Amino acid sequence: MNRDAEGRRHPDLPDFETVDRILREAARTIVLPHFQNLAGDDVRTKSSPNDFVTVADERCEVFLRDALTRALPGSATIGEEAAADDPAVLERLGRPGDVWIIDPIDGTYNYAHDNPRFATIVALVRDGVVVRGYIHLPVRGETYAAALGQGAHDGTGALALPEPAAFGAMTGALYVGKSRAPALFGRIKALRDGGRLGQRRFARCAAWEYIAMLTGRAHYAVFTRLLPWDHAAGILMIAEAGGCYGFIDDAPQSGPWRPVDRDVPFLLAPDAASWRLIRDTLTEE
Repeated sequence: MNRDAEGRRHPDLPDFETVDRILREAARTIVLPHFQNLAGDDVRTKSSPNDFVTVADERCEVFLRDALTRALPGSATIGEEAAADDPAVLERLGRPGDVWIIDPIDGTYNYAHDNPRFATIVALVRDGVVVRGYIHLPVRGETYAAALGQGAHDGTGALALPEPAAFGAMTGALYVGKSRAPALFGRIKALRDGGRLGQRRFARCAAWEYIAMLTGRAHYAVFTRLLPWDHAAGILMIAEAGGCYGFIDDAPQSGPWRPVDRDVPFLLAPDAASWRLIRDTLTEE
């Protein structure tokens, strides 16, 4: 057992191997058997025609909920599908104690369309701060992880972000819709039309964008919605790999992340100078 800054006792956290084993078991027994093998009634929509949930999402979330709470006695969970049924479960993030955030299949649109760009994401929040993050790619059999103050790794070695570059030479994942961020959407279009925007990514899966940054295939990412199951683990990984993050109306940050969603675009970059360069370029009149 260990204690936090206020003297509360906490159970020791599960090690990487324990969580990795749980994620691989979920992939082997649930996620992969259903991949490219979904019947018509195995898929339904939620908030919009492109917001899918499958039987694999639901079964995987239950499996992870049970396995992770066994691995960390006394912990609670917030799963994407549970939150869709009852948004009040998000209140657990603001309470003391340990809370697992679970996205059983990030990129369900891809999964339901037989596209291998999907992942399982798990993050652990302790007393409101993200302290562990895991992204597992079932098709590739790869797990990426980060621990607060201990760096990010892929199970074999440390991960580092790409070297800074000129704005036009950077590859960015731009999840900016016209309805959520009309001004930024228009600015990106103008940069593209003017030949100033570098290569763009859009994998339809936040986890794949974080992994692209961590493996040097992308320099930055912009998101306009920070649902905790999509982003808590990835933000921790970027910070632990030496990067910066922040809402574009604020300043670059690094270190501990407390899950929050604001109606302001969110930017992640390799360092503070790159963050400011990208922010300024994307927001200049």
